[in-house]
Amino acid sequence: MDVHPLVSPWGRFGLYSFFLDTPEPAIVDTGIASSPAEGMAPALEALGRRIEDVRWILLTHGHIDHIGGAYALWELTGRRAQVVIHEADAPLLRSRRSHVDNYLEVRQQYLRDPEGEAKQTAAAESVISGELEPTVLVKGGEKLPLGGDVTVSVHAIPGHTAGSVAYDVDGHVFTGDAVQVHGAANGFPGYEDPVAYRRSLEYLRDEVRPRHLYLGHPYRRADGVAYGVKLDQAQATAALQESLDMEARVREAALLTTPRQTDSPYSPFAAVAEKLGYTGDPTLEPSPFFTTLHGYRRQDKELRGHG
Repeated sequence: MDVHPLVSPWGRFGLYSFFLDTPEPAIVDTGIASSPAEGMAPALEALGRRIEDVRWILLTHGHIDHIGGAYALWELTGRRAQVVIHEADAPLLRSRRSHVDNYLEVRQQYLRDPEGEAKQTAAAESVISGELEPTVLVKGGEKLPLGGDVTVSVHAIPGHTAGSVAYDVDGHVFTGDAVQVHGAANGFPGYEDPVAYRRSLEYLRDEVRPRHLYLGHPYRRADGVAYGVKLDQAQATAALQESLDMEARVREAALLTTPRQTDSPYSPFAAVAEKLGYTGDPTLEPSPFFTTLHGYRRQDKELRGHG
């Protein structure tokens, strides 16, 4: 099986999808609304392949930059492709409004942007090509046929989102944004559920053990240098361990610090940013700083509630 990264530009981010050249061709993740026609189709044509022949759309999770092009890609396949997503993230594929609600539930309480809801609504309308009912819902543990003797194993790896999954084709493992290392453009790792994130990293390291690891963005090492999006086995092992080490640092700083409202842009987590030496802009969407620290804040409240 050949794997071809397909890149689509979007603001500060490079959006990466992957074409799996299998008997029933597959694309992992879909970028935004413009990605299939403007990025994927010409890239596949250059490879001597046709986007119309794609038969599987494999979504690693439901964030806007991974499912935004799903409807447009499905349309370009003549609506013949199977669209796969974990059941926990399926609402993000079915409804643009769910993305706005997620923003309001978590990030808006820290960003306090009076235009935040309007901005998120506009983004969802422009960046998501259409609302779509998935054809295959997964939970983890499934094997999907890509034609011939090629199958993809689905692994549930929650943490970045509740419905994050890895797709494993004979050691080629596609994890979307579930392996954050030290973060991407914002310089901070983003995950909703810290406990699940750590368990998923350990599961990938100890049980899945990728021979090749494919990342949704060029995530950065501790020195700020970005990994590529296609990692060999040694790089994959290093990236998983670095991700675990960074989670441990963030967890220690977060759980030993009482949130306090201040005038700092990092408020109420200014002390955490200081302990970690984080100097990035926490307000830049998708605001992984606040998403992640909110997860630890919720975890701490749950621990105290059971104490």
